[in-house]
Amino acid sequence: MSGEEDAMAAETPAALLGEKMDANAALQLVLRKSLAHGGLAIGLHEAAKAIEKHAAQLCVLAEDCDQPDYVKLVKALCADHNVNLMTIAAAKTLGEWAGLCKIDSEGKARKVVGCSCVVVKDYGEETEALHVLQEHLKSH
Repeated sequence: MSGEEDAMAAETPAALLGEKMDANAALQLVLRKSLAHGGLAIGLHEAAKAIEKHAAQLCVLAEDCDQPDYVKLVKALCADHNVNLMTIAAAKTLGEWAGLCKIDSEGKARKVVGCSCVVVKDYGEETEALHVLQEHLKSH
């Protein structure tokens, strides 16, 4: 197993112990599963291409993005192409969840690169986290 798979295996059971999963925990698991299946478009260029090709199923935008034009473009593309848009607080967190980091021997993320936009093109497998996330998207 690679370092990413070890970290995913270590974090997944803790989130699935039976307690109700919140939207952020579900999003984290969905992004990791999508990354494992090669279904993520990371960054503005890849995200815009995926949305324009109607391949995007979900777009995640970091709230702390300091480029107003960037945020405006992503929101407009999502609105035009009927893509669900979620926001999270920090770009570093989104970068970690999208796999833009090194995982050390203890399973902790090191050298995390920030990422302002991630698009999910393929969810991978049907999981409980995916169902929680879809319910959250329907209610908002």
